[in-house]
Amino acid sequence: MTSLTAAQRLGFEPYAAASPVELRPNATEEDIEIVIRAAYRQVMGNDHLMSNERLTSAESLLRNGDINVRDFVRALALSEIYKEKFFYSNPQNRFIELNYKHLLGRAIYDRAEIAYHTDLYNQKGYEAEIDSYLDSQEYQENFGESIVPYYRGFATQRNQKTVGFSRIFQIYRGYASSDRASGIKTSKLVREVSQNTASPVRIGSSQEALAGIGGGSRGHFYRVRVVQAPNAGRMARIRQSNQEYLVPYEQLSEKLQQINRQGGKVTSIAQA
Repeated sequence: MTSLTAAQRLGFEPYAAASPVELRPNATEEDIEIVIRAAYRQVMGNDHLMSNERLTSAESLLRNGDINVRDFVRALALSEIYKEKFFYSNPQNRFIELNYKHLLGRAIYDRAEIAYHTDLYNQKGYEAEIDSYLDSQEYQENFGESIVPYYRGFATQRNQKTVGFSRIFQIYRGYASSDRASGIKTSKLVREVSQNTASPVRIGSSQEALAGIGGGSRGHFYRVRVVQAPNAGRMARIRQSNQEYLVPYEQLSEKLQQINRQGGKVTSIAQA
């Protein structure tokens, strides 16, 4: 939803500029190692792992082609090391919040999601809770069997709620940050989710708010700048067109979804 310049300021440029990590057929040993490292980084919340903490058996199965990437991600999330890092030491709301971040690459959207996973764990246990993310249609549509999950809340996607953009910045604070090293033991989104609100995105140590993302109010208008790709049937020499819309707050979410469906890319949103 933002330009590369904004991505640099907000700290997610490594994700905006990189392609998803995928295990392709006939992958080399180096390719497989890249997939393994990416999976550890994502699922373990960028926390440092000692060599004796690695799941060598699951790694061997992946290298031999006996399991796919989704199976490897499942093994990591079901492991005792994942439980020690994120389950035993956190309240349930925070654990669910981290599962969404690690396994689906996004923030929680609403109270129904928290309620569902709380009830699922209470009735069926830990393994069912983890499986619910990995066996979901959402996971399959975005990552399939061979792509390592990644933070996808920074870009507009089909079926993705716009509130997720501002919320992911409440649980992501830079490429070098660690979910466990932050020392946070409480949910960072429980208040927003319970009130069905979104906070402004704040940039770095200055805590400057990114105008127009979250924290909006009724009666305000927002200036939305969009790069619209040319129609597929038009000649390649036709450049992308830049467009600008003046949108009331009440229609902002609907307009962003419409732009996404039409293949446009939002470069900036600012209060008019």
